[in-house]
Amino acid sequence: QVQLVESGGGLVQPGGSLRLSCAASRSIFSIYTMAWYRQAPGKQRELVASITTGGRTNYADSVKGRFTISRDNAKNTVYLQMNSLKPEDTAVYYCNTVPYHRGYWGQGTQVTVSS
Repeated sequence: QVQLVESGGGLVQPGGSLRLSCAASRSIFSIYTMAWYRQAPGKQRELVASITTGGRTNYADSVKGRFTISRDNAKNTVYLQMNSLKPEDTAVYYCNTVPYHRGYWGQGTQVTVSS
């Protein structure tokens, strides 16, 4: 059973930065495209950024130029560097594969952008 554990969220002012981390209980990163998803209150979960096993990245238009996804297969960890944060980035952030695996959803990490 794979477990994904997200961390690094918190409260930050608009324009600030956070770095999220996602660690897996066993190595799946070398097999799958990994992604960060987020879900804001009252909204559907959306894919924010993804990274293939070869390192190719893709971003939602809303975060392009502000967020950077990276991965360390040796550490079974995927990261999301978030800069120039906006109030509309407020959400619970999750990592999962692409396409997502229902059994891999973790608790997520809350990101709140507010002054």
